[in-house]
Amino acid sequence: MRILAVAAGLLAALAGPGTGFAQTFDKPVRIMAPYAPGGNIDVTSRIIADKLKDVLGVSVIVENRAGASGMIGSDIVARSAPDGTTLLVSANSLVAVPAIYGNAPYDWRTAFTPISHIQRVPAVLVVTPNSPIKTMADFIALGKDGKFPVADSGVGTTNHLAIELIGEATGTKYTLVHYKGSGAAMIDVMAGQVTAQVDQVNAALGNIKAGKLRAIAVSSDKRMPQLPDVPTMRESGVKGLEDFTFSTFTGLFGPAKMSPEVVAKLNEAMVKVLKDPAVVQRFADLTAEAYPTTPQETAAMFDAEDKKVVPLIKKLGIKPE
Repeated sequence: MRILAVAAGLLAALAGPGTGFAQTFDKPVRIMAPYAPGGNIDVTSRIIADKLKDVLGVSVIVENRAGASGMIGSDIVARSAPDGTTLLVSANSLVAVPAIYGNAPYDWRTAFTPISHIQRVPAVLVVTPNSPIKTMADFIALGKDGKFPVADSGVGTTNHLAIELIGEATGTKYTLVHYKGSGAAMIDVMAGQVTAQVDQVNAALGNIKAGKLRAIAVSSDKRMPQLPDVPTMRESGVKGLEDFTFSTFTGLFGPAKMSPEVVAKLNEAMVKVLKDPAVVQRFADLTAEAYPTTPQETAAMFDAEDKKVVPLIKKLGIKPE
């Protein structure tokens, strides 16, 4: 796989003499956030851009180019000059969306150069406050006939795939109500139009704290300090969920054919950004865990996601609406 091979070739460069910042970029860096403002990708992009400008010594601009479940903005980066000045922040959906649509203008494996992981955040199952659903076992019991409605943020999003993975693990199925974004889904759940939703913890936390939603379980490997009374799905005692974990994770990419020296400089910059205490705290406030990885590790994370979700997408015949 080319994306892994390219990443592997960068490891030596990361340790080489060209990784210093004595010579910075000579023009602004553009970070493409291929979704609408306000969501996880947009917020993540702006947090790293705010610090990256200081580390690189140039302006770092975030551009939102939503459409086609992130493929429009991603394609702009894929077609950009590989000089390190046009970058992409993307989530797990980078591998899922092309499998669902079947007509992506790029092959994610060869169109992008991995730079670093950014942050990850688990999912949470939430219900309306007056719902009779109290536990994960209650929720699973409602999925036996496939009629129970569950809201998500759109076809192919990580929230959608989290529900499908829960169903695959437990032998259940739900009537999925796909919205154009988690915000619209959450509004209907709070209004009682749909009983349940799977969303990223950072998106739902405020309404959980305000009592507008009730959290049933989180998909992290251990309980979250922000929601200490909410069990993990692994703690539910439900058959099939004994080892279940899931998170939305984000990574930074550039176009294909970037030089190892440029990628090494950007990776070193991201290490500085993601180890900065203020940045770590900003992500922690959003229930997200920030940490950098090597380009090779970043590629491996997305490759593992591909192996996990693409077969499920094909098995279930998930298609765009």
